[in-house]
Amino acid sequence: MYLANRSWPELGDYVADESLAVVPLGSTEQHGPHLPEGTDHMIAEALAREATDRTGYLCTPPIPIGVSSHHRQFPGTMWVEAPVFRDYVESLSRNLTYHGIDRIVYVNAHGGNVAHLREVGRRLHDDGTAYAIEWMWDESIPELIEEVFETPGPHGGPKETAMIMHIANELVHADRLEEARDGGAVFDYDAERVHGATTFYDCIENSPNGIFGDQTDATPEIGEELFEAATDQLVALLEWLDDRPFEELMPEPHLEPRSEHRG
Repeated sequence: MYLANRSWPELGDYVADESLAVVPLGSTEQHGPHLPEGTDHMIAEALAREATDRTGYLCTPPIPIGVSSHHRQFPGTMWVEAPVFRDYVESLSRNLTYHGIDRIVYVNAHGGNVAHLREVGRRLHDDGTAYAIEWMWDESIPELIEEVFETPGPHGGPKETAMIMHIANELVHADRLEEARDGGAVFDYDAERVHGATTFYDCIENSPNGIFGDQTDATPEIGEELFEAATDQLVALLEWLDDRPFEELMPEPHLEPRSEHRG
């Protein structure tokens, strides 16, 4: 059920029976010379819409701009500062709880959002308002990604390329895949650490064109396989979460000192 397409009586009927909502989030940022800037939020929305179409759960409109200042050297990248992002997502989430939602899945497709979504979820959890968790599609199917790609890359690589080929192939510059690969980098996190310290802040410091991996390995067929597998994982997560009693999802009570330790 897509919230923006429904009337308020329909949504009232939904929250009378259900208390789960899915919020797709991503970014609007450079994804190399071959992919659109909306890659992340397009993937997040497509997965969220498909999973909620299959299950009947509520899906909100997407949040298309996230924490992306580390891509700022590339034209077109948009971002909000991290505290603004956290406060916005928290406010939106509390808005949902006002209408009867008490569990939320953030369907996220941008790595820069992860820590901040976890923090929002912690805030909502700590005060007993809602149980909100972050989910990233590629982390739900790591074995499949390893199986189909030799160098998947963490950003703008073949896994995201294949997904956009499946979702919106007309937006992929297929004639630039070799340029993307040859002008980018194969990401080696360990090589970017010096004596145990991470020494970079911006994407451009690691990749001249802002992306990683071998994009020429991507095909629409692989994208469809990834999309279906990730959707299956998301559906399973939603059903698992819906089955949990709310009390089971809330914080454990404060531990009282044992009686023999009392003065």
